[in-house]
Amino acid sequence: MCGPNPLRAAVSIVEHMHNAATSAKQRAPTGLECAKAAAEELNLEQKYNDLTIQFIGASDLPKMDVVGWADPYFHANLDQKLSFVHVIHSTFLQPNTNAPVWNEVWKVKNVPSTACLKVVVRDKDDGSMVDDYIGSFETTVSSGTKEVEIVSAVLKRNKGTFWLKIESSPSADDAQSHPYLFDGPIRYSRHSSPTAGALTNLKDTRLYSTWKIYIKGIPLFFGDRMQPWNRKYKAAQAIFQGPTSIAVRAGIQAGHRMLYARTASNGFGTIITPDDVFNLLQGGSLRSAVDVDSQSYAHRVKPAVYTYIIANEDQSFRFSETGAAFFVDFASKHALHSNCAESVRYSGEFHPRPTGGWENFSDDIPDREAGWELVIDNNSGTYSPDPSLLPDLKALLEYNFPGFTVVALDHDDPELKKSTDACREYALTKRGVKENELQPHASIGEETLWHQASSKRPKCVAAAVVHPN
Repeated sequence: MCGPNPLRAAVSIVEHMHNAATSAKQRAPTGLECAKAAAEELNLEQKYNDLTIQFIGASDLPKMDVVGWADPYFHANLDQKLSFVHVIHSTFLQPNTNAPVWNEVWKVKNVPSTACLKVVVRDKDDGSMVDDYIGSFETTVSSGTKEVEIVSAVLKRNKGTFWLKIESSPSADDAQSHPYLFDGPIRYSRHSSPTAGALTNLKDTRLYSTWKIYIKGIPLFFGDRMQPWNRKYKAAQAIFQGPTSIAVRAGIQAGHRMLYARTASNGFGTIITPDDVFNLLQGGSLRSAVDVDSQSYAHRVKPAVYTYIIANEDQSFRFSETGAAFFVDFASKHALHSNCAESVRYSGEFHPRPTGGWENFSDDIPDREAGWELVIDNNSGTYSPDPSLLPDLKALLEYNFPGFTVVALDHDDPELKKSTDACREYALTKRGVKENELQPHASIGEETLWHQASSKRPKCVAAAVVHPN
């Protein structure tokens, strides 16, 4: 297998630099910008539409690899206000082709009729710092099927054709209150930690996984409220202020990129029904502590506690098990998920429980007959979320996760500790979970994510690192 092509990587980096420089400069207005300016000057009333955008596919893409064609994917944005991130998965990556077919759907409410849709097409290049840039285009959001030319950024050469279809209908009267409102579908991806690949005899690969769910309706419940990093929290101070903070952030951000890397091996799905939520919460191949020869629990809801953040930049709900091994050596679990964002929408921990609590549950009861709740809190020292927003958090998650009642509790609430302890006790006594698996740990000889992330940083930054712990 050939390694990354240095020349191709250099060209891609030049493309990135060119794009950044172009954005920074004062450029001549496009036709879309002129139309917007004219509408504002004439005091024309802005019209808003609800859009369903179907990204059908592309054709005649250029040859990007020495052997074969390309592994194309795309991402899109509307007026730089809202982004669609193509979830790379074996179903959608379309390897080794110059004519990919994606048929991905993006629903957005309250979009100005003058909005500009920009799409960038790239070639997935495993093992390289950046994926190869193929080309991009801009188009209006008018209804209909569109055939758009993909062009390169520097030389403006034709790089193929992109096919998409847009359906549009007038928005409700309150469209201006929540413009560019993401409305589904609720897609998720599951990512495996790079440390898992070097390990054998894993009982539960979930301890080496992260999840990202693109949830809808965040502005409806949170408005423009954000949760900034906690200036009173020592670990957060080490990340966001002081002479060594740049080096600490570099290590955390390198770890984040590795954990959330877009690869064809990612799990992928869409949340539509309660069964889809059950699938996310089902546990690994753990066996009963009472009878080691008993059944696998891969298809049962796992009694586990998760660390989560709701991100600002892409409106995603990101989480992993609180005892995930890759948290070893990191100053903040929440900062690792947020990519060191200075603010998030919300953060804390959550766990599933059957109605009546884990203390009253038996594995003799089928999961579908138990009734389920998500218990979620604001237990995050890094961001210290406002407890007064817990009712809004509850409403947001019930809006996105059908079939689950959400119980939102402050981190100091005694009910929360009781429920969390019961969840972990069930895992220990009924599902064969080990005590050290409830907290981040590294086995003898195991290479931690922090060590791997350190090797990915520039040498000048790595040399300046002060270990966060």
